Formats: sequence, structure tokens, C-alpha cells
Amino acid sequence: MIYDNLNKTITTKRLVLRIFQKSDAVAVTKLCNNYNIYKNTLYLPYPYTIDDALSWIEHHLDNFNANKSYEFNITDKESGELYGAIALSNNQKFNNGEISYWIGKKFWGNGYATEAAQAILHFAFEEKQYHKVFARYFNSNPASGRVMQKLGLKKEGILIDHVRKENRFEDLVYYGIINSVGL
Repeated sequence: MIYDNLNKTITTKRLVLRIFQKSDAVAVTKLCNNYNIYKNTLYLPYPYTIDDALSWIEHHLDNFNANKSYEFNITDKESGELYGAIALSNNQKFNNGEISYWIGKKFWGNGYATEAAQAILHFAFEEKQYHKVFARYFNSNPASGRVMQKLGLKKEGILIDHVRKENRFEDLVYYGIINSVGL
């Protein structure tokens, strides 16, 4: 993982994680306007419109510069094709943050979420000096949990019927990891 602070990019073996631009809105809309993405995410609307994408992208750079959150698009290192998104929140009071991600359905099963999440975890611990990183997923989406397990996050608990999605309640499964390097 190589972090370029000047360009706000993270490069991995196959991917480049970079700040979203307004020009990414069409590709984001195309990927997010998918029921399978919607049903596995907490906050994405459905149907997903270009206005949703533009509104979402609008404050990414300001939030990054203010150390509030770091939202990256996940792109192919060679072609630049957009695969999805990954974010890291920054709770400065508690020196921790949450990883969240989505991958376009046609790119599922290629390990992009895991590779991007490994890079973000490294960014959190090495660059930002977080004490802890956590993530959560719907119990109905075990593939997301497998990403967390591959990162070495440990299951911390389940919040039963914690959120409502499509007129039914969903359990949220929480995973976390402590920065053993920074201790």
C-alpha cells in the first residue's frame, strides 16, 4: 500500500483509491442504482439518481481536508474503471473510525473490497494513528462479514433488530480491531 498525501490516493497491487470527482457521478449512479447494493447498505437510497451521487460527492474533499472522513473510490489501477467506494470515518474524540464499503454487483467476488479495506486499515493505523477501527454489516449479508474476517477484525457483537430496512428489522453485526502497532 502506497499513500500519496499530496494527491490523496492510495495504491495497492490492483487498485487506486482516490477522492471522488463530480465526473464520477454517472458511474456511481450506474453502480448504485442496483437493488442488490441498496438492500445491503445502510444509507444508500433506491432508486439511486445522478442527484444522489452529486450530493454525496459534494463534500468529500472538504471532509477529507478537515479530517472528518475519508471517502475513496475504488478503481482499477490500469484502466481507472470504477468498482465501488470505501470510506473511513474519523471520530477524533475516541481515536477510532468505521470502515464502510460497497462494490458494484458486476465486480463482486474479485476481492476488491478486501484489497481496498486492507489499504484503508493500513491508512487508519499507519497514517492517521487510530487506536481502533470497526465495521458493521447486516446479518443478512455474510459476504461483507467475510471481508472483515479476512482483515483480522474480530466479532464484537450483534445488535438485534437494530435498524429498519424495507419494513423489516435487521441485525447489525459489529467487528473491530485494535492498532497493536501504535500501542
